Amino acid sequence: MTTYDDAVQRYFAAWNAGSDELEKAVAAAFTAEATYTDPLADVRGHERLAATIAGAREQFPGFVFRPLGAVDGHHALARFGWELVAPDGSAPVAGFDVAALAEDGRIASVSGFLDRVPAV
Repeated sequence: MTTYDDAVQRYFAAWNAGSDELEKAVAAAFTAEATYTDPLADVRGHERLAATIAGAREQFPGFVFRPLGAVDGHHALARFGWELVAPDGSAPVAGFDVAALAEDGRIASVSGFLDRVPAV
C-alpha cells in the first residue's frame, strides 16, 4: 500500500484538477466505487465524485484546496485537515477529512467535516 501522504496528495490533485484532467485525477485518487460524504454531499463512484468536485470548483472559481497540517494515519485510515484558499490568500472554508484506503492505496471512502464556512 502507498503511504498516507501519497493518497492525500492524489486526493488534493483531484480536488484541484482542471476540467480536462478531472476524470483522470479522480480515477488516480479513488477506487471505482469510492464514496464521499460530507454535510453537503453523499456520492459514490467516479462520475458522481467528479461532478461533486466540479460543482465545488464552479462555486469557488480560482480557489485552491490545500492541506492544513500533517496527515495522520493508522491501519488503512488517514485523517487530514484542509482549507480552500482564495486568490487573495484568504481561506474562508476549512475542514477535516478521514479517508479509508483500499489495498492499492487509492481512497475507498471519505468522511468529511466542515470546520469553517462563510456566512451566507
